[in-house]
Amino acid sequence: MIVITGATGLLGSQIVERLVQRFPAGQVGVSVRDTDRAADLAARGVRVRRGDFTDPRSLATAFEGATQVLIVSTNQSGEAAVAQHVAAVEAARDAGARRILYTSHQGAAEDSLFAPMPDHAATEGYLSKTGTPFTALRNGFYADTVRLLLGQALETGELVAPADGPVSWTAHADLAEAAAIILADEGRFDGPTPPLTAPVALDLQDVAGILTELTGRVIRRVVADDAEWTATLAAHGVPADRADMLLGMFHASRRGEFATTGPDLESLLQRPATPLRSILEEAVTRR
Repeated sequence: MIVITGATGLLGSQIVERLVQRFPAGQVGVSVRDTDRAADLAARGVRVRRGDFTDPRSLATAFEGATQVLIVSTNQSGEAAVAQHVAAVEAARDAGARRILYTSHQGAAEDSLFAPMPDHAATEGYLSKTGTPFTALRNGFYADTVRLLLGQALETGELVAPADGPVSWTAHADLAEAAAIILADEGRFDGPTPPLTAPVALDLQDVAGILTELTGRVIRRVVADDAEWTATLAAHGVPADRADMLLGMFHASRRGEFATTGPDLESLLQRPATPLRSILEEAVTRR
């Protein structure tokens, strides 16, 4: 029994889809906060149980009988995120899982300038002390984030954002497939994996160039002042703490925290990783 948390989310749902292609549905379980949202999985024979990181008793039921548990990291940040991850790790250990997997990040580091990265590092540190074998999936930066950074670029011809640096933009679909492969080959990686990333790192100047090619219209990269950019977010109703966290992503990329790439994702997939160009092409055609 392999149990996946967050199985109705963007990454978790894709991992489950790839697992049921490799295992009988009855050997796959999901832990979700709202079981109604997983009704289609239940109809296909996947074991669906309620599990909430803030309710340890629900996790005990959700993880019952699991040989492996994959914990998909929460959308929270800071102490709340680490506490939720720890609760899930403890529940998986207590349920007798022989391996715990966790969706970490290639930029996981205690001193990162981007708030989620110390959370990943802290969770990895806790996993290393449980005594249970674990695998931390050092995923590349989710490529879908680029769509959020475009703003009005396709309408105005200007991609406006703070100064940035190269990022290993990596597709959810590729990372989901890699997770399923690792789950199917238990013990392939012990501890943190090598970076599971696309083979190149691109900055927003590169993104503007790709968009120019795709649209046939010049898209200029415009570097915004940090304070002015966060003020613009605030004017559009973005909470101050959220704006500061987003700005931290740019600060971290300037320092090269997300520039690391490696061949391991493509080795796992036995094919080329999805290029950012393909994801941007989809964004252009959908507008």
